[in-house]
Amino acid sequence: MKKSVLIIALFLGLAVISCKNDDGVSCTTCSSAETSDFQVCEEKDGNASVNGQNTGTPYDTYVSGLESAGANCGG
Repeated sequence: MKKSVLIIALFLGLAVISCKNDDGVSCTTCSSAETSDFQVCEEKDGNASVNGQNTGTPYDTYVSGLESAGANCGG
């Protein structure tokens, strides 16, 4: 599971240029040895989005999965 989350995040992360910033949407920058920096945003519904695509996964769960797989998110 960890590898599949990382693979998906890496794929989407490569395509990320910026995260749309609407009211109620906050973003954090993540990085890993395998990818360029990318943004993960918390949408109004509480889910994480990458490259504007809602992952359907709660933001905290998604970010903690990325971090468990070796990514660094936030400051």
